[in-house]
Amino acid sequence: MSSVPIRLLLADDHPIVRAGLRAVLDTEPDFTVAGEAATAERAVELAASGGFDVVLMDLQFGAGMHGSAATAEITARPGAPRVLVLTTYDTDADILAAVEAGAAGYLLKDAPPDELAAAVRTAAAGQSALAPAVAHRLMGRMRTPAEALTRRELEVLQLVGDGLSNLGISKRLFLSQATVKSHLVHIYAKLGVDSRTAAVAVAGARRLIRRPG
Repeated sequence: MSSVPIRLLLADDHPIVRAGLRAVLDTEPDFTVAGEAATAERAVELAASGGFDVVLMDLQFGAGMHGSAATAEITARPGAPRVLVLTTYDTDADILAAVEAGAAGYLLKDAPPDELAAAVRTAAAGQSALAPAVAHRLMGRMRTPAEALTRRELEVLQLVGDGLSNLGISKRLFLSQATVKSHLVHIYAKLGVDSRTAAVAVAGARRLIRRPG
């Protein structure tokens, strides 16, 4: 075990969650919780200031920047800290967004303390730290690539589930309405459905997207 502690930044909008994480992580002799951020924007600022080895990043921050967007900004900088996503969401849409943003690991908040500590050390060492369930979902996608929804298709379908119209989706994702319709056609074919409602229901049941409400 290194004599130099692993310096951590906790990024979560819930004070109780941050306090709980700090209480758990402070018991590890090789960890130092060196900062906290209640917003993704603040996490980006602190990470850019230096002095951190691993950022524990939530995904949802209310109306502010999404955790995946913050992860992408943090990891794009030279010498950036590693980002370990720590969230309650285990959908394909969230996992893919985080991994493609450059996250070094993806862990669920119900992970036991020893698994969390091991993931932090693995991320700090420059290796991938995926929860077993997350790794299993990614492997499943690799085994059946023709049936798997792409990252963009998952984004479109999540927005459908959030209640947005094709026009709303096109504005949110900066796509033409024709492109949105094309994505929906491919989504319907892959899921074996013929309507927006059915697509959302099937995708929610398979944990491809977050369930509405």
